[in-house]
Amino acid sequence: MKRILCALILFINIAVFAQENNSKFSFEFNNATITTVIETIEKNSKYKFYFEQEWLDANQNLITESFKNATLEEVLNQVLSQSDINYFIDKNRIILSKNNVIREKLADDYFEKTITENKSENTLNTEKPIFYKENDSTSVSIKKLDKITVIGKESKKAGKKTCIVSGFLKDSKTGVALSDISIKVQNKKISAVTDKDGFYKMTVPVGVNYVEIESLNHIKVIKKIILYNDGTLNVTLVEKVNVLDEVIINAKKSENVKSAVTGVTSIDIEGIKNIPLVLGERDIFKVATILPGVKQTGEGSAGFNVRGGKEDQNLILLDNGIIYNPSHFFGFFSSVNPFTTKKATIYKGSIPPEFGGRLSSVFDITSKNGNPTKFSGEGGIGPVTSNLALSTPIVKDKSSLLVGGRATYSGWILRSIKNESLKNSQASFYDAIIKYNHKINAKNNFESTIYYSHDAFSISSDSVYKYSNRLVSLKWDHTFNEKNKAALIFTNSEYKFNIDYDSSNYLKAFDLGYKINENQVILKLNYNLNDQHKFNYGISTKLYGINPGYLNPKSSESLLIPVSIDKERGLESALYFADNFKVNQKLALDFGLRYSTFSALGASTQRIYQENVPLNEGTIIETRTYKNNEIMKTYGGLEPRFSARYFLADNLSLKASYDKTYQYIHLLSSNTTQSPTDTWKLSDLNVKPQVAQQFSLGLYKNIPKKDIEISLEGYYKKSNNFLDYKVAAQLLLNKNIETQLLQGKGKAYGIEFLIKKNSGRLNGWIGYTYSRTFVKLDSPFNDERVNNGNYFPANFDKPHDISVVLNYRFTRRYSFSSNFIYQTGRPITYPIGRYTYGNSEYTLYSDRNQFRIPDYYRLDIGFNVEGTHKLKKLAHGFWNISIYNVLGRNNPYSIYFVTENGQIKAYKTSIFANPIPTITYNFKF
Repeated sequence: MKRILCALILFINIAVFAQENNSKFSFEFNNATITTVIETIEKNSKYKFYFEQEWLDANQNLITESFKNATLEEVLNQVLSQSDINYFIDKNRIILSKNNVIREKLADDYFEKTITENKSENTLNTEKPIFYKENDSTSVSIKKLDKITVIGKESKKAGKKTCIVSGFLKDSKTGVALSDISIKVQNKKISAVTDKDGFYKMTVPVGVNYVEIESLNHIKVIKKIILYNDGTLNVTLVEKVNVLDEVIINAKKSENVKSAVTGVTSIDIEGIKNIPLVLGERDIFKVATILPGVKQTGEGSAGFNVRGGKEDQNLILLDNGIIYNPSHFFGFFSSVNPFTTKKATIYKGSIPPEFGGRLSSVFDITSKNGNPTKFSGEGGIGPVTSNLALSTPIVKDKSSLLVGGRATYSGWILRSIKNESLKNSQASFYDAIIKYNHKINAKNNFESTIYYSHDAFSISSDSVYKYSNRLVSLKWDHTFNEKNKAALIFTNSEYKFNIDYDSSNYLKAFDLGYKINENQVILKLNYNLNDQHKFNYGISTKLYGINPGYLNPKSSESLLIPVSIDKERGLESALYFADNFKVNQKLALDFGLRYSTFSALGASTQRIYQENVPLNEGTIIETRTYKNNEIMKTYGGLEPRFSARYFLADNLSLKASYDKTYQYIHLLSSNTTQSPTDTWKLSDLNVKPQVAQQFSLGLYKNIPKKDIEISLEGYYKKSNNFLDYKVAAQLLLNKNIETQLLQGKGKAYGIEFLIKKNSGRLNGWIGYTYSRTFVKLDSPFNDERVNNGNYFPANFDKPHDISVVLNYRFTRRYSFSSNFIYQTGRPITYPIGRYTYGNSEYTLYSDRNQFRIPDYYRLDIGFNVEGTHKLKKLAHGFWNISIYNVLGRNNPYSIYFVTENGQIKAYKTSIFANPIPTITYNFKF
């Protein structure tokens, strides 16, 4: 045993009021370590301590206590109460022990008692000493329990029968937290699953237990523990290097059947490397669009439509911060780097009450934490872009830094497109992310993320378009106790675009720009009451700041007039509460309430229009001016969220849900698909928030022996204040933008079918969606009524959608993959005739969206080569050889009409009319 004579003392103030007096002591400790306490007692008494220094170092609790005329036992009991250290006083010696109680003599029946461990009982003989005296010598003997983990602190008194064991699981190679890992106690019906941050907890009987940790991708671990009291068991798992990733969509085992939530999908980021996509790029959002219920308006388009919702009705989160434009390069690539992404969860049915502000879906994307144990990285090299993600520990096992970046280095893709106006174009983009993670102690963890993406492209030689996303996220996690956790989050998001026009005529040159910025604070709390009730509740608030646009001429002699639209500001806040209630073995409920409010703030000038007349410049009756931070208009409402699951059989469940959502911000776009130059508009006196209600009902079936999941889910959604536009609406730099907008009703319904095989030589999924989306814009006035006030198909209405994604593994290293996609053509408005008015001839168009462009279908194939899985090698590689649109299908992106020589001619635009072969190489070290 080692005797500690001195220790480094930082930020500690210790005052000793009295020396030993009849075995009474008076001490005052302020933020003192156990080592400091020991030194103080030794200095002011005849007692000497014997212990292992590493035991004290492992107990970092700081002690602030005052003792007056206290016995030595009282001092030690209080000082060591929050540690796992026991003590034994032998004359002038104080012997410390870790976990176990030291006894002066053997119990009378010592040789009749042993440590008993079997299936029927779980008792521990606490009379057997770990430290014990040998005659009168001063030596101390230690009995070590090999391959046994002792948890908690033994007490001389009879203790609890059960204790709480909690801990953290991580990967030995990457140091990354492991979620959804099963932990169970052998021969007992006790189990737990790690959460998204790798933490778990379970109630275990005191005594000897065998804890088994099992994962498909990691070597099985069995830990023998002796449990005395509540404590921690952290485990590092080793990856199975001889097992290849086979699951394309990742989910907890049987979670689709067990969970009470409907319409939720998790994307396995590692698994999407096997899916052949355009130009060989891994793309989270492109994979999402080949899942049931998620669609895109067209090939290479930005944004997506979820269950009949518009592009702006999707909340896209990266580490809790919002990304307003998630695309690069006109929508060909996503702006989220897959090499730095941990997981992506899509909520399209039951949206948890903690999320709000959008009507249709939530894309909750979480980036990886850095490796806290060693330097590592991964990346990819493709024909258009290169990716690299590097991770390094800052303080080993405590903090880490992840740095990732992606950039394009070739514009050949534009030159290959069959469009003369694009062949001479240029485009470039990049994105970068930095994430710092620090585990302060067992109860506190800090994360920070900085993200930035930038695009610049030139369609013509005299114009340069630029747009960018910026995001900052700070998160502090705190554990109060085994039942209570909290997270305090701050985020800042910004999106802006700029058009720099250098005309050959300098009198027409200009600079045009737009920007939206938001700051958000969120407080999330979790309380696990018992096995039946798990509560989630919290509060959030965000401040919007929008610069709707400006136009500045580049020359003082310019013919252009400078334009600047008044800035918009708004405050959106919400309270929420949710209860995950397990009623019994068959019935589970997940219900919650969210109350949100929005206040449109000044400074601003608002126009007041006459009632019951069309909104135009001629019907303005008043102009009101609001001061800075003055509330112009307040909206709000209760948003109930409810879902339920009922087991019809062991692997068959029925689910139902109802959601109500509010959206106070709107995307203004005159294009069929989302464009980089689209602008966002806050609700105000003349623009109301959008409101939606969705009902879902589904059947979920698992076939465990074949690892097959089957789901059939139907939904019905209705919305109010659905935003649309007048014919030929002018949306950019319009001071009276409300005169160009229409708000009506929307309805959507559909059925989604998915059959998915997660493992085996042949794996993948087949998905089919039948869905309809309709809009109704009715008004007493002709210029505010569309299609006579009847429901008509939305721009993104595509009734039939089929996706087949298959992967066949020949060996552990070689596999073949393919995906086939079929979609009904989207609606379009055609010219159907001509008419003469005032001696002029005009084109007569059909009702809005009365016709459709041709149907879309595409087949992609790929061949995948995994590198060898030798442990001692510089890097593990992965080759993907793929052909996008192998059939060379000339799918129409859009159809437009022009008048030439008095005749109306139709033209079709296609993005990829030929097969696109690519080779990409990914590596990991």
